Amino acid sequence: MSAFYREKVLSVRHWTDTLFSFTATRDSGFRFQNGQFAMIGLEVEGRPLLRAYSMASANHEEELEFFSIKVADGPLTSKLQKIREGDEILVGRKATGTLITDNLIAGQRLLLLSTGTGLAPFASLIKDPDVYERYETIVLVHGCRQVSELAYGEELVAKLRDDELFGPLLSEKLLYYPTVTREPFRNRGRITDLITSEQLFNDIHQSPLDIATDRIMMCGSPGMLEELRQMFEGRGFLEGSHSQPGHFVIEKAFVER
Repeated sequence: MSAFYREKVLSVRHWTDTLFSFTATRDSGFRFQNGQFAMIGLEVEGRPLLRAYSMASANHEEELEFFSIKVADGPLTSKLQKIREGDEILVGRKATGTLITDNLIAGQRLLLLSTGTGLAPFASLIKDPDVYERYETIVLVHGCRQVSELAYGEELVAKLRDDELFGPLLSEKLLYYPTVTREPFRNRGRITDLITSEQLFNDIHQSPLDIATDRIMMCGSPGMLEELRQMFEGRGFLEGSHSQPGHFVIEKAFVER
């Protein structure tokens, strides 16, 4: 088990019957770049039971934070959703992932496109001063089925707007666009449709998608990612990686069990 840090749960919040978040202690040796993920989980019958989770906390914060779904019969999440303050979790020593700014060609507007718990890596990235230095505008899009599922993101952005350091940066550069597919809400529709129809850009009073200036990060359901990938590649956008920066990068929102 030496491949893991043993961390203590500091707080747990249940947002809906399918979503919860929790914070934990952070070993001083655990380093990561904002947007990355690590293997985390629990020791069950003497063995590690793990899943990949993006850090929702930023790398300059002392605590770790994670945002998770609950699956009643999921091998890990069925147990993880019952954690309480003081419980122990395992955190893998190595962080990795493609949602880092160095994997993108320099641009002017950064689109962060997420569904569900795919918001987590962007919760980390919008707390990174470097992101605000690199881009003139950051558009955070969060798609959910129901309005109640937006609560984590809404509170995150509201808190940052009140923050002494980030408040001025957000008011100048961050545009937050929550959207819902199955209930009435001020923004409605799937992210792919909102971009294709230009509704997203009209709603936030921005110019439409432009390969010369736009860079994209996306994290969410496999279906949404594949749709977006095809749409962006159809417009000439290239996928970036550690070896070759591009116009967009993708991370799956791993935890579905």
